[in-house]
Amino acid sequence: MKKNWPKAICFDLDDTILSYAAVVDVCWRAVCEHFAPQVPGAGVEGLLEAVRSESEWFWSDPERHRRGRLDLFAARKGTVTAVLRKFGKEDPELAGAMARMRTDMHERAIVPFPGAVEAVGKFREAGVRLALITNGAGDAQTRKIDRFGLRPLFDCILIEGEFGCGKPDPRVFRQALSALQASPEETWMVGDNLAMDIAPAQALGLLGVWHDYRKNGLPANAPAKPNRIIHALSEL
Repeated sequence: MKKNWPKAICFDLDDTILSYAAVVDVCWRAVCEHFAPQVPGAGVEGLLEAVRSESEWFWSDPERHRRGRLDLFAARKGTVTAVLRKFGKEDPELAGAMARMRTDMHERAIVPFPGAVEAVGKFREAGVRLALITNGAGDAQTRKIDRFGLRPLFDCILIEGEFGCGKPDPRVFRQALSALQASPEETWMVGDNLAMDIAPAQALGLLGVWHDYRKNGLPANAPAKPNRIIHALSEL
């Protein structure tokens, strides 16, 4: 093992190993193009803008965010239901069809970032102990983990829907450290979300590595100041 490498690393999954957010707008646009004819007066752009606005409102609240990520289909159906109401349409079947198309499209469109799985594998081969800490429902996250063959890379996998709590709850980080038999000082946390991944990990003493895959730089009101900033996992 290289002497400047840690004993252990905790990785986030979505938008750290897998490219997740990049396809959100593409999927919603496809849904709106397909279903706009069934929503009089909306049009594709009007329907899409309403979806964006409603989605932004829904995911802005921490408690709605927690509930929503544990049942993405229900969250998306609720979003579409509210959007359809804005256009004077009450149609649970249509809302369900739109949410299902959105969910299925997104799941198929997710892919690993270039070189991300290989980078994790190099740490594995070098003997670094690895944990995967991911929020979301057990079934949805498990499908992604198994689809891309990630399970053998990790000594510990903690999924919010299975473990009972998720990031930023300190219990999930403590459980990972216990499973990895590593102290906070000899462990990195690598993730894309400053509030959910980096801040809580640093509060426990882990070194926080922010995956700024958008290359936007640290925002002025950032909830954490990461120890390191990378734009791709290969930089680790």
